[in-house]
Amino acid sequence: MFKNLVITCFLGLIAIVLGAFGAHALKDVLSSSELSSFETGVRYQMYHAIVLLFVNIFDGFTTAQRNKISFIFFLGILLFSGSIYAIQLTSITASSIWFITPLGGLILMIGWFTMIVIFLKKSLKNK
Repeated sequence: MFKNLVITCFLGLIAIVLGAFGAHALKDVLSSSELSSFETGVRYQMYHAIVLLFVNIFDGFTTAQRNKISFIFFLGILLFSGSIYAIQLTSITASSIWFITPLGGLILMIGWFTMIVIFLKKSLKNK
């Protein structure tokens, strides 16, 4: 659990650093649409870092469920936000890795769906 929390806090910290970097260092380097895309990556990373905090401190998940959900969200953040950062900060073109961002988004959705299933099973079990 603590390993997941350390990774989660690191993801939150990096989101703040990248958000500040984007707001200050990149505002004169990226176009407004490129900066908007970068900010989307930062925003989704932070949203999911907050969700990961919940996942890893919520007593209603087993350790296996906590680890599964954390892995799914870690992977989703890496692919979704990471691909956006790579496109905006490097010479990698969107056309060369076009499939990674939506794949990351799909994985983030799978994380949310996994939590829905777990909560529904617990709800039905408690009836």
